[in-house]
Amino acid sequence: MSTEFEGRCEIHCVHEDNVKEVKIAMLDQDTIMPLAELFKTMGDATRLKLLFALMKKELCVCDLAAVIGVSESAVSHQLRVLRNQKLVKFRRHGKIMYYNLADEHVRMLFAQGLEHVCE
Repeated sequence: MSTEFEGRCEIHCVHEDNVKEVKIAMLDQDTIMPLAELFKTMGDATRLKLLFALMKKELCVCDLAAVIGVSESAVSHQLRVLRNQKLVKFRRHGKIMYYNLADEHVRMLFAQGLEHVCE
């Protein structure tokens, strides 16, 4: 087979019933765009390290900086991005900000992605 066709059909053959069924179920822009933003947010190695650390334990900004080896300022910035996507939440204890995963969905999303890449 020619490399020109590799990964493509060799003939043009649209299965109209299948196309119609999937088009009916297709996500609209108001759903797909926030989903794309979520995956874009999770497409950053530093943010993934923060999420992994928070899967293990509630940590403050200083602890997170020490765990992943970046500045507290960098951690704060990345946590703001994660908060905006509702992936993490925080609580204040005096002058210290402690972070956790926002909910069990975040843990499951991360765990399933990790399982997929480890197969």
